[in-house]
Amino acid sequence: MTASDAKADLHRYLQAARDALLWKLEGLSEYDIRRPLTPTGTNLLGLVKHVAGVELGYLGDTFGRPSGEPLPWLGESSELNADMWATADEAREQIVGLYRRAWTHADATIDALALDTIGTVPWWPSGRDEMTLHHAVVRVLADTQRHAGHADIVRELIDGAVGENEGKNSLPPGDPAWWEDYRSRLERAAREADAAPPTGV
Repeated sequence: MTASDAKADLHRYLQAARDALLWKLEGLSEYDIRRPLTPTGTNLLGLVKHVAGVELGYLGDTFGRPSGEPLPWLGESSELNADMWATADEAREQIVGLYRRAWTHADATIDALALDTIGTVPWWPSGRDEMTLHHAVVRVLADTQRHAGHADIVRELIDGAVGENEGKNSLPPGDPAWWEDYRSRLERAAREADAAPPTGV
């Protein structure tokens, strides 16, 4: 595989994860994209806000290519976890626009530099703060896929929508009755296993 093939492969999977994450916002109210649905506050718009900062940091600042985008929620005086949720005055369009600009900036870094280019991560400890562009892209891709998975579960809890995009849910066909029966069988199996733990295969 050539370096250009490797870049194209990494970029294809990164873009698929980006698109999947943004699709999770489609058709939802301001409340639904912001409301926390786990005990630790996981919410859809906050996930987008977070990954925008991740891209600008690892695929911008790390390689001496600052974006100029203000990210006040990442400042030293900002409150903990401020990048994981949107305030009432941070508009959906503002955060989605920031994320799309982060893509453009990150993609320009990927296009401009060789995968073995060494960058310095400003927020890592001195002496352990270097990484290659290849490492940075893999790191951003892994983080984006992880959060797209979080978003998949959060969106399903909101309205039942699942999958990578509207036409690709990777689930077997089944109507609501089939899924209710399926879920009930899983619940029974879990309770039976709890009552008499399996002895192995």
